[in-house]
Amino acid sequence: MDPATLPPIATVSRVDFGAIVLMTDDGRRLDATVPARLRGAKKALGNAVVVGDRVHLAWESDRIAVQAVEPRLNAFSRRAAGEREVEQVVAVNLDQVVIVASMRQPDLKHGLVDRVLVQCEHAGIQARIAFNKIDLADAGEVETAVEDYAAAGAIGHAMSASHDLGLDVLLEACRGRRTLFVGHSGVGKSSIMARIAPGHELLTGDVNTVTGKGRHTTTAALLIRPEPGLELIDTPGVRAFALWGVDADTLQEYYPDIREHLGRCRFNDCRHDREPGCGLRAVLESGAIRERRFASFLKLRAELEGGYE
Repeated sequence: MDPATLPPIATVSRVDFGAIVLMTDDGRRLDATVPARLRGAKKALGNAVVVGDRVHLAWESDRIAVQAVEPRLNAFSRRAAGEREVEQVVAVNLDQVVIVASMRQPDLKHGLVDRVLVQCEHAGIQARIAFNKIDLADAGEVETAVEDYAAAGAIGHAMSASHDLGLDVLLEACRGRRTLFVGHSGVGKSSIMARIAPGHELLTGDVNTVTGKGRHTTTAALLIRPEPGLELIDTPGVRAFALWGVDADTLQEYYPDIREHLGRCRFNDCRHDREPGCGLRAVLESGAIRERRFASFLKLRAELEGGYE
């Protein structure tokens, strides 16, 4: 590449062990290095540069190098795997997160959906839920799931990637936005991505022009731009999702359907379990809070109090 044509700033599309992949504003893909002075602990990239970051560029030793990272508007994080409490920033500068869940094969797993919704609330990022494989479920089940989460502030999309149902609506909801996709393995996230961004999977196994080797990603997130104004971030299927920045005491603040009814309890330290005069219990009996969501809140709070395995 001619140094004279190097753009001053670009967006991080992907993070490798030894380098990063950038996407320029005009759609070009470039490989770049990150100097040690910008790296995290032990000179690893860590969370210093992640997918979605806007970075300033310059030539250093005949290579494109990151000079600085722009301040982030937001960050979607999770607790990294392992015994140590370490933050893993998945992606930054997001407009929304789409949680892909299947109604069948596998059955709808509320645990992951609720955790990601909590993390989105904590980060101040809008969330949508793509209820996939609706062709395998009863219409009543799908309607209940959509309504259940609408009360939690999440927009639901009933769809079937294999039958091309609802994909156009989801695609339109992503246009003009940067969207992160997350979901369990087997829920059909790859099928959805393949249909709304054909060919994107070809970017996951190409060769790093800096190292000359096949890519082995650390974050495994990939930002693509299928068309102007449409930015999608794909992530691998997850088995579990541990929260970051949320504890047992603050969890209730990140359940919007519960949060709006706080302050009605007789005791300020009410745990909304068996205490007399619990305002949330009264609201629950009225149906304003869904039973399943309340049970989800109590279960997740107990896990946070006990610590993740």
